Amino acid sequence: MTRPAFFAFPNGAPAPLPFAAEEYEARLAGLRHTLAELGLDAAVLTSMHCVAYYGGFLYCSFGRPYALVVTQDRAVTVSANIDGGQPGRRCHGESLTYTDWQRDNYWRAVASLTGTGRRLGIEGDHLTLAGRAALEAFLAPAAVVDIAPAAMRQRMVKSPAEIALIRDGARIADLGGAAIRDAIRPSAREIDVAMAGRDAMELAIAEAHADSELRDTWVWFQSGLNTDGAHNPVTTRRLEAGDILSLNCFPMISGYYTALERTLFLGEPDAASLALWEANVAAHELGLRLLVPGARCRDIVAEINALFAERDLLRYRSFGYGHSFGILSHYYGREAGLELREDIDTVLEPGMVISMEPMLTVPLGTPGAGGYREHDILVIHEDRAENITGFPYGPAHNIVAA
Repeated sequence: MTRPAFFAFPNGAPAPLPFAAEEYEARLAGLRHTLAELGLDAAVLTSMHCVAYYGGFLYCSFGRPYALVVTQDRAVTVSANIDGGQPGRRCHGESLTYTDWQRDNYWRAVASLTGTGRRLGIEGDHLTLAGRAALEAFLAPAAVVDIAPAAMRQRMVKSPAEIALIRDGARIADLGGAAIRDAIRPSAREIDVAMAGRDAMELAIAEAHADSELRDTWVWFQSGLNTDGAHNPVTTRRLEAGDILSLNCFPMISGYYTALERTLFLGEPDAASLALWEANVAAHELGLRLLVPGARCRDIVAEINALFAERDLLRYRSFGYGHSFGILSHYYGREAGLELREDIDTVLEPGMVISMEPMLTVPLGTPGAGGYREHDILVIHEDRAENITGFPYGPAHNIVAA
């Protein structure tokens, strides 16, 4: 039996993708414009977010490499044989499957699309050292150029179809938040509360986006000391009266991430906790006013920093004040050029989607110890910013009876 290194595997009718073919073609046109400007023959995209953004297929790596190879006339997803015909059914463009009968069949498949001695664009922030060495060995490129920054800049400005999907994700996050709030009670475990929110969101996604892949939606629900980090995992800790709580909902629709984050208390907070919570809410509301077209990220940060500094709270700030949205999650994707940090000069423009999410982390031994965080999502329009998060925030709404 001859075992091929790679082959085409059409297996079933194409599945509906998150966006119309015209949307993917517009994205590919933007990428091809970048390739032409840089004098490149092809792009070898390897990250989950770029493969999904330009090619529609959100892969599951599990230690195997994937790619989308884009030239001026083709876009081909390269995927592992373990996925069967799924990549071909859920990609825009062509699909090529590589086998694992011998090592490096992936690179043989890629080389069949790019040829050798060509000028290639890669994602420098994703391709590993081992991957780069294999690329050099199998493709013998005449030049290699990092196009990840250009791809990120393209992804930072959303299309109307993307904004519509993100808007519905925000709606579903609000539903998850409501389910979590309803599940909060003394002695409930963090995991029990988290599951209520996750189940509500997955059911809502299944109803509103029946053709999507149902995957990756999650909740981080934290209590007490566990609120000190924004990305702390769920535990089996049982809630107690007086606890500070952190609600974090993350519905995922076809790779598109949205979020809702809120501070709550189980029972009335003490005076120190209430003062800290109100200070963080004040920073949140200031930030919401500052997110307007034409504003520069670092300038927004400076104004919020000044508010915290006036209240002697700046030392408790734990990270920047917001970030972009789109194809991203806790294990892939990030549009680092659109974050509210001191080192980001990006100017907000129509089509961008960004969060406002100030957080204070007050350590044990300090009155009001805990993590305080609020999070809303805003769409930047020509003349304003639109807040698409509906779940209420602050002490007037999020003190749950103990």
